[in-house]
Amino acid sequence: MSKMVAVIMGSDSDFPVVKGCVKTLKSFGVPVEVRVLSAHRTPEEAAEFSRTARDKGFGVIIAAAGKAAHLAGVLAAHTTLPVIGIPIKSSTLDGLDALLATVQMPKGIPVATVAIDGADNAAFLAIQMLALSDEALADKLAEYKVKMTREVMEKNEKLQEEIKAL
Repeated sequence: MSKMVAVIMGSDSDFPVVKGCVKTLKSFGVPVEVRVLSAHRTPEEAAEFSRTARDKGFGVIIAAAGKAAHLAGVLAAHTTLPVIGIPIKSSTLDGLDALLATVQMPKGIPVATVAIDGADNAAFLAIQMLALSDEALADKLAEYKVKMTREVMEKNEKLQEEIKAL
């Protein structure tokens, strides 16, 4: 069985963005656990989760947060597991605040950061990380990339037919 991925949100209001990440992980058969933990409102609980995640069978932690967005960094500070940050767009600064807070980490506490609201890519990055030691998952990922290539080529063929008809 593949290692699990933890998807941690700073607020339940982040779930509409994070839902795509969870769906992608599940579609690849990756066990996923989803929680709401806040770097600011539940700091002890967030630190404890991160500290014990490896022993509980997690292989990657994904952290989604908006505004001050310290969640990914707090989780990364308490684990040696890879942490992927998803900056969440807020109404205040369109997510730029969250992006900067997530990506600007001090030396020794890395957080891989995807685009603002880039939850699907966070899932794919986690899958790629797990696939380094899980051949079956690597095969599923390779199949997905072939399918993706085929879909783009089919779209190109349809476009070419439409252009010829002009």
